[in-house]
Amino acid sequence: MGSLANQTLPTIAFSSQNLEVGSSSWLSTSKQVVLALEEFGCFIATYTNFSPQLHHAIFKASEELFDLPTHVKMLNTSDTPSHGYVGQEPVVPLYEGLGIESSTTVQGVDRFTSLLWPSGNETFREAALEYSKVVAGLDKVVMTMVSEVYGIRSAYESLLEATSYLLRFIKYLAPVGDEAGLGIVPHTDKSFTSILHQRQVKGLQIMTKTGDWVGIDPSPSDFVVMAGDACMGFTNGRIEPSYHRVMIEGSEERYSLGVFTFIRDVEIQVPEELVDEDYPLQFKPFDNYKYIHFYYTEEGRRSKCPIRAYCGI
Repeated sequence: MGSLANQTLPTIAFSSQNLEVGSSSWLSTSKQVVLALEEFGCFIATYTNFSPQLHHAIFKASEELFDLPTHVKMLNTSDTPSHGYVGQEPVVPLYEGLGIESSTTVQGVDRFTSLLWPSGNETFREAALEYSKVVAGLDKVVMTMVSEVYGIRSAYESLLEATSYLLRFIKYLAPVGDEAGLGIVPHTDKSFTSILHQRQVKGLQIMTKTGDWVGIDPSPSDFVVMAGDACMGFTNGRIEPSYHRVMIEGSEERYSLGVFTFIRDVEIQVPEELVDEDYPLQFKPFDNYKYIHFYYTEEGRRSKCPIRAYCGI
């Protein structure tokens, strides 16, 4: 499946200058964002609204979470596949993850915290809620830029009202011996968008359209912004999600975080502005959560492109 290429993903800075909607730097950044997503399905964002203190706090919270006994972590269940606790899986033995659904809401974070720490854990609660809100803010900026470039702002805003955020804590064990270990198999995300954040240990690799793998160097202020399958459906195939995987080397455990956006209770449909001669209609309206369930069926897992198998025309 291709070699590890010596190239880098586009890096786009998000700072006070270009976050002012309608400014010239906002417009030029918007074009960079769309180009990167169309070319790679993802890009690296440096985000000045994210403090080193929050970086430290959320990874400290993550360590504390994974230090809990397995039977306690397994209390994190969900009706949606891969939204709750996942671990001790033979296919990916190094991987362990937990998820907070509705993580930008006090109720969502409280529900998770009180489940795993019945006597309370205010430090964890505050870090998880603040982190989710900050990263969700970046997600909204990115997708607002995309919707403005494509001329579909109102269509995006109707989805924004139905957006639900999942904060996922992820840990990879170090492989035994000298060989690189597969942390997670190559896949695209079933989300609308995903924003990943790593600590100091490398591992995340993105596949380019030429089939090469590009490694991502972790930095405290960097986020990897990715389109998910649902975004491909919404943009009528203009933006395709990137295949990515995690390869673990060395003797250090790897911690990472993901904030995944999903559209709840409304159907995602291609805006009419994105249907033309070059892009005839490619997708029927679809439900993001029903699509996740489809993916975990035998047909879904077998599909080369599950979103097209589910709702493609």
